[in-house]
Amino acid sequence: MGSIQSLKKKSEWHHLKQNAELLLLLLPGGLLIFTFAYLPMFGVIIAFKDFRYDLGIWGSEWIGFKNFEFFFVSTNAWRITRNTILYETGYLVLTTIVALTLAILLNEIGRKWLKVYQTPLFIPYFLSWVVVSYLTYAFLDHNLGFLNQLLERVGLEQHRWYAEAHVWPYILNIVNLWKGVGFASLVYYAGIVGINQEYYEAAKIDGATRWQMAFRITIPMISTLIAVLIILAIGNIFRGDFGLHYFIPNNSGMTYPTTDIIDTYVYRALVELGDIGMSSAVGLFQSFVGLVLVVAANFVVKKINEENSLW
Repeated sequence: MGSIQSLKKKSEWHHLKQNAELLLLLLPGGLLIFTFAYLPMFGVIIAFKDFRYDLGIWGSEWIGFKNFEFFFVSTNAWRITRNTILYETGYLVLTTIVALTLAILLNEIGRKWLKVYQTPLFIPYFLSWVVVSYLTYAFLDHNLGFLNQLLERVGLEQHRWYAEAHVWPYILNIVNLWKGVGFASLVYYAGIVGINQEYYEAAKIDGATRWQMAFRITIPMISTLIAVLIILAIGNIFRGDFGLHYFIPNNSGMTYPTTDIIDTYVYRALVELGDIGMSSAVGLFQSFVGLVLVVAANFVVKKINEENSLW
């Protein structure tokens, strides 16, 4: 047994020496993640304390789960939880379908025109939500908005979009899709490029159409990539996009019934009450639910096809 263990240690040490350069390249990114993602995790203790600046984290009073009560006993808890889950699920489904379709189409047009179409798709991803909110306002402003002017020209009634809550589920889905679909399609396109072209050549010989090759070859061959991205996205279903839901509706109180999510609700509560403990409690709750969702999604995928799971 001792000799087996020593052989394992030697092989592990040999493996580390063999990949020393790659590990050194990994070091800066690893330190960055450790510093900004793992070290702050010790701050979750604030969620269980009545935090006071003068006493600090360790000196503040321990109050258990009282900080969590703010969210769970709130009359708006069900509404904002429903909004968060439905919006994120809609974003996931819509972005996945459209991004896959665009990636397949990009693969069909050839390398010559690829950058022509890829650039306008990818640019919105780099815009901040503040910039996107101004662009949205230019379309939806009641007086000078492009959309209202267009409605007026065709003889239809103008709308006060920032005062009508029922239209915002459609607007937010469109804006989120416009901003994020370029990056998602690029990821899927990278997966498609890696497919062995011999599969397509054999399918052409057999008389397969473009759509048949897409559904019988392309999608099955990148199913692992699709499954991994969906699993990771499911982990964020309970954590809404604050920038999208705060800046795009212009923080209009008239749209809260359909635009408010957990993150925006907690932010406003934090600004009004200044309760850091409550904000930390909700953040911890979201992270815990996200972890459970990722593990559950991976378990389901593993039962269906073990090769498509994360671990």
